[in-house]
Amino acid sequence: MTPQSSQPEQPTRSAGPLSDVLVVDLSRALAGPHATMMLADQGARVIKVEAPGRGDDTRGWGPPFVGEEGRRESTYFLSANRNKESITLDLKDEADRDVLLALVDRADVLVENFRTGVLERLGLGIESLMERNPRLVVLSITGFGHDGPEGGRAGYDQIAQGEAGLMSLTGSGPDDPQRVGVPIADLLSGMYGAYGVVAALNERHRTGVGTVVRTSLLAAVVGVHAFQGTRWTVAGEVGRSAGNHHPSISPYGLFHCRDGSVQIAVGSEGLWQRLCAAFGLDPAAEGLATNAERVAARDRVIEVVEAAFADWDAEPLLGRLAEVGVPAGKVRTLDEVYAWDQTASQGLLVDVEHPTLGALTLPGPPLRFFDGDGTEVTHRHHDAPPTLDEDGAAIRAWLKEE
Repeated sequence: MTPQSSQPEQPTRSAGPLSDVLVVDLSRALAGPHATMMLADQGARVIKVEAPGRGDDTRGWGPPFVGEEGRRESTYFLSANRNKESITLDLKDEADRDVLLALVDRADVLVENFRTGVLERLGLGIESLMERNPRLVVLSITGFGHDGPEGGRAGYDQIAQGEAGLMSLTGSGPDDPQRVGVPIADLLSGMYGAYGVVAALNERHRTGVGTVVRTSLLAAVVGVHAFQGTRWTVAGEVGRSAGNHHPSISPYGLFHCRDGSVQIAVGSEGLWQRLCAAFGLDPAAEGLATNAERVAARDRVIEVVEAAFADWDAEPLLGRLAEVGVPAGKVRTLDEVYAWDQTASQGLLVDVEHPTLGALTLPGPPLRFFDGDGTEVTHRHHDAPPTLDEDGAAIRAWLKEE
């Protein structure tokens, strides 16, 4: 349970900055659903269109599943679909296509992550949808881009992590490529997609006309190469995995102590001086006096620092590092993260009532908003991810009323 003392003060209620936005979500799996969940978190009405009988692919991605047999939900689906409504439509059925078109006519945003050409074959090409609704903003996410020599490839996260170079930068060393522990290519493409939607909506305020936003798993990962990208494009160096140590800053990484490990980030010469003074090291030792020298002699730096930490247990060591102003931290397991009062204080846990599972605690949205006087504003009551077709009847009734 989250300690009551760690809960932030109750924020004031607002409809949210996107409360006037209707999103029709044709996406499934993670990239598109993560984008639409971000929009929903800020107040948008998101209507999730799912296939009859089976729904979003992630409803079957488990274990773990929770709930009674016949009413089970996958925790994977629960992670990406809060604050949405669900309707099932068979896009090959004429009557159901008409329902979708009625939604498109009213929508501000449509999100899809089908392979290139699928919507056209269903008679729902983007061009025709935008002719029906010229104000429509369309977000389209693919694996490797909509065009180019490999534009039609299916996109799966781990494949994209490898193809986009991320796995070559991750792992214990150059010969040990590793995937990131969450589907980061999917998540990043969803984040970039939501960012693109908000930008397109802002442009529509000026022009009155919608636009198509495209991104891909490949583009999203390349978009976060950061210094590793310019390391190659500018300096001609191919970055490779350096394990738990930074390739351009030293000491910066995970260091062992007597009963475990700590992480430190010595990002300036001033911090190097503080670290050395606190643990009896010579900051001007030959070959270690500058960051460039320490990066070149990383193995020696690790040896020197771990020797200084050898007689310390992790908790008092972290206390000493904090005392002298050297940034440091522990490596927490996820149960420790969600039990941490700092996590709760940032609104990163939300309590919802699920129609079949009852009370649930979900990871919460990572953004907070404040008035100019420092009063926090929450944008909506958080709703549980929907059961399959939970809102279908209500949505159809609403369309008939319009």
